[in-house]
Amino acid sequence: MPLIDPMNPIPCQFKTVLVTGAAGFIGFHLCERLLREGISVVGVDNLNAYYDVKLKEDRLSRLLTHRNFSMVRQDLEDKSKLMSLFGEAGFDVVVNLAAQAGVRYSLTNPQAYVDANIVGFINILEGCRHHQVSHLVFASSSSVYGANTRMPFSVHDNVDHPVSLYAATKKANELMAHTYSHLFSLPCTGLRFFTVYGPWGRPDMALFLFTKAILEGNPIKVFNHGRMQRDFTYVDDIVEGIYRVMGRLPAPNPAWSGDNPDPGSSYAPYKIYNIGNNQPVQLSRFIETIEAVIGKKAQKELLPLQPGDVPATYANVDDLTRAVGFKPATSIETGIKRFFDWYKEYYGVG
Repeated sequence: MPLIDPMNPIPCQFKTVLVTGAAGFIGFHLCERLLREGISVVGVDNLNAYYDVKLKEDRLSRLLTHRNFSMVRQDLEDKSKLMSLFGEAGFDVVVNLAAQAGVRYSLTNPQAYVDANIVGFINILEGCRHHQVSHLVFASSSSVYGANTRMPFSVHDNVDHPVSLYAATKKANELMAHTYSHLFSLPCTGLRFFTVYGPWGRPDMALFLFTKAILEGNPIKVFNHGRMQRDFTYVDDIVEGIYRVMGRLPAPNPAWSGDNPDPGSSYAPYKIYNIGNNQPVQLSRFIETIEAVIGKKAQKELLPLQPGDVPATYANVDDLTRAVGFKPATSIETGIKRFFDWYKEYYGVG
């Protein structure tokens, strides 16, 4: 796949990609896509116990069947090991998907977020800086919009009011990446993901939790009394967006001005994109769709909004569409059915 610099139309081929968080939900799907394209992938993951390690190991076992995939099990916080890996491998592109995830977990385990999301990320930036990496693509999150209420969320809006430590660490990643773009001309692209779901998903996410509870006849916790809205985005759409962005180097924005600074671009080689379905769905409708796919009604426990949560997310993806010619479009009906088909097979549900 060509890496295209908008300032230089001559493409160069990249051959080896580092994917951190390779045993994670999105990382696993991205690795599979890159391997199908004939790209060599080095995966890094610590397989921590935030959720079922067996699920991570099963994802990894699928990746290890590919001859162009190799795996390094380590923490990103271990700088010396990470620098050795950068020095040995010679990565063309780095995609950083490793992070301590989860809004609610950050309320009780804040140190885990500082270690993985801040210390780990500065080590990634240092590796890219010192080893001539052509492009760093990194995961941010829709959580950075925090207390913003103007919809749809735009990368050109200010995002200085996070409502969880998880969101604050993701905002910090964006600021850290911009600093390295400014100081060292490191091309960096941040991707704000919106409520990703699909096969091989995280067990702490709503679709997984609801499916398991409904099948077992247990009540589901419905926060904000079902009035929550989320821009549910199918994982294949997320991966398509990442894949296309990887091959497009961010160019400095010639119209950028410090008198009226645009948060989504820069005078440096730095860019932010939303990747979301651009179609928010009310939680109550999401649950109804799960019920229809499973063929069984849910028992609902209606609860207020949780600390750290926001009532709605909605992605403006105009910049992504203009840049790479792609807009996520998988319906929740299609996505939930694919998830349930996988769930039945993986867990042996009749």
